[in-house]
Amino acid sequence: MSKKDITTAEDIALWQLSFYKKLLANEITAPKFENLDLPAHMPRVNAFWEFVLLDKSGYTTNVFDKHIHLNLEKIHFEKWMQFFKETTNEMFEGANANIALERVKLIATTFYHKISGEYRSF
Repeated sequence: MSKKDITTAEDIALWQLSFYKKLLANEITAPKFENLDLPAHMPRVNAFWEFVLLDKSGYTTNVFDKHIHLNLEKIHFEKWMQFFKETTNEMFEGANANIALERVKLIATTFYHKISGEYRSF
């Protein structure tokens, strides 16, 4: 059975909630989210992906600045990428799913380089 692509705000909300559940359940990534107000955070996350994948206007926040305080290390990026890819591939397939996977790889690579000074492709 083929999966659908990411085409609606509802798809994004379900996808990102599934992804965050994995992050929050993992012993490596969960501590980075212990002070996160998830109900307040998810609309921002969803708005970012609606901007990226559905061309919805209105998202203007600097994503990097919102994450710099987390003191992320390479293992956090690796887990983040693992769960993001896993969740996306479990739920969706198609052009937007592929764009999401490419975009998150670019985001992780850029963030890691800015934080560590090292170049590592995720």
